[in-house]
Amino acid sequence: MGKIKLSISNIDGTTQNIEVEGSRSQPFTGRKIGDEIEGTILDMPDIKFQITGGSDKDGFPMRPDVHGGIRKRILLSSGTGFNQKAKGERRRKMIRGNTITDDIVHINLKTLTNIKK
Repeated sequence: MGKIKLSISNIDGTTQNIEVEGSRSQPFTGRKIGDEIEGTILDMPDIKFQITGGSDKDGFPMRPDVHGGIRKRILLSSGTGFNQKAKGERRRKMIRGNTITDDIVHINLKTLTNIKK
């Protein structure tokens, strides 16, 4: 697995960006949106993170309601990856499933415990 950019949203509203690569990115493979991760993976003990989303190498967003790590065209009327332009509009859009694979380059995380400074 290559480089992964992690955007970590803290409880106080700040965001921290971290890049991991090589063996440090392996623990994320196979995880799904909504899974909790221990902070020891990122050298931040006593902190738990939750995966909230991400995007693949071509910029397609991950959606929690599409199972697996596949890229798929689905009919959307709201939610991640869709901006409604007219009331009642639905469009078929390309999105990525909820499982992290080798094609994922960006992962969004949120902290579940407060970071001590």
